[in-house]
Amino acid sequence: MINLDEIDRKLLAELQSEGRITNVELAQRVGLTAPPCLRRVRSLEEEGIIRGYHADLDASKLGFTITVFALVSLKSQAEEALRQFEEHMGSLPEVRECHMLNGEIDFILKIVSRDLQSFQEFLTSKLTPAPNVDSVKTSLTIRTAKNVPGVPLG
Repeated sequence: MINLDEIDRKLLAELQSEGRITNVELAQRVGLTAPPCLRRVRSLEEEGIIRGYHADLDASKLGFTITVFALVSLKSQAEEALRQFEEHMGSLPEVRECHMLNGEIDFILKIVSRDLQSFQEFLTSKLTPAPNVDSVKTSLTIRTAKNVPGVPLG
C-alpha cells in the first residue's frame, strides 16, 4: 500500500466523486495552487492509484434494460484453465465485471443485456460453451439499491 498524505486523500476523494473537475477547482477544494495540484494528480496517475477517468452511463437509456449476475463453476481450477476463462470473459463486451471467488463458485460475472431474449442468446452461445465451464447459475437484477464505484475515502 502506498503512503498517502491528507491532501492526496482529498484529491482522490474529489476526483472519485467528480472526475471532470478542472485542475483549478480541484486545487481550490484541497487547499493548493494549481501547479502542485497538477503534479500530485500526475504522480497519483503514474503510481497507478488513479487508473483512468470514466463517464457514468445510464445503461437503460442506452437500451441495456437488464443486468444479470452469473455464478460460474469451472471443470478445472488449474492456472491455465483459469487464465483461458478470464481471457474469454475479457473478450465479451456484455461481461462488465469478472471476479474470481474463493469457495464453491469459481467466478461471479456482472452481465448487461438489451433484453431477456438477448441475454438467453448470450448465455447459450457465449457463456455456457466458454472454455472449461462446468455450470452457470444466473440471477436477474430486480433493482439496484446502491451502486457506488471506487473506495470509501472520506
